Amino acid sequence: MPRPGSATVRNRRLAAELRRLRESGDFTGDDVAERLGWSASKVSRLENARQAPRFADVRRLLDLYGVEGTYREQLLQLARDAVRRGWWEAFSDALPEQYASYIGLEIEAEEICQWETQVVPGLLQTEAYAQAVEQRSHSTEVIPPSRVDARVEARLERQSVLTRENHPLRLSVVLDESLLLRRHGDAAVMVDQLRHLQELSALPNLSLQVLPLDGPHPIATGSFTLLQFPHVGGIKFHDVVYIEHLNGCSYLEEETETYRHRLSFERLRAEALGPSESLERISRIAREAWIVG
Repeated sequence: MPRPGSATVRNRRLAAELRRLRESGDFTGDDVAERLGWSASKVSRLENARQAPRFADVRRLLDLYGVEGTYREQLLQLARDAVRRGWWEAFSDALPEQYASYIGLEIEAEEICQWETQVVPGLLQTEAYAQAVEQRSHSTEVIPPSRVDARVEARLERQSVLTRENHPLRLSVVLDESLLLRRHGDAAVMVDQLRHLQELSALPNLSLQVLPLDGPHPIATGSFTLLQFPHVGGIKFHDVVYIEHLNGCSYLEEETETYRHRLSFERLRAEALGPSESLERISRIAREAWIVG
């Protein structure tokens, strides 16, 4: 049974294939626009996934490029899937557009490698911790409580990728020890969150490690998430690096950048405590740093 589909990934996957087909056929964007009676900007939008493709437009492009047989049917299926709505679109009033796009990538990833320096990753948060993080992260904005609640609900819904019946996400996480000592909510919230990490570590598809404060720090970089995707219909989608910052977020998709982040993550894993030692460190912090009284 296939994994749940994501229009975000299907659209990007199709866009990348359309661009590759044009380039391999020695067409320029202007050539395609002239042949089909389109603007060059429309060709660019389709190839950069900035516009959801119309089925008829994709069919005309495949005719122009001479694509036939099974490969043609695979691309046409991607075109059909690229306009399907995901569950997260029900939260569109509460979620920033770029964050909603990330959910679309996350739901179809087969593996995610995450280095986190500030907060426990969203896929591993308890509801109380997520509520505290959401309230603090928007302390300078006027956001209605209902919108905060919707963002927390969406975050908890995302976590189903770890336990879905078919193709559960493989998640490898390295946490900077400092975030386990950074308060979000009261001490009880922190203890529950750290215990939750210990419980989740039993999942066979989750690798959880802690980079200790008393050890070397192998790279000078902030948090990042590396997403990898499976083949769908014989078509592979490239890796994506997602980085959050003050002004929103950024996506890195060039192979040199994604490879650099993969190497950085491997260095972090090598310097981090092993899984068993990491659980011991989390347990010790829960006992000694967060006294519930």
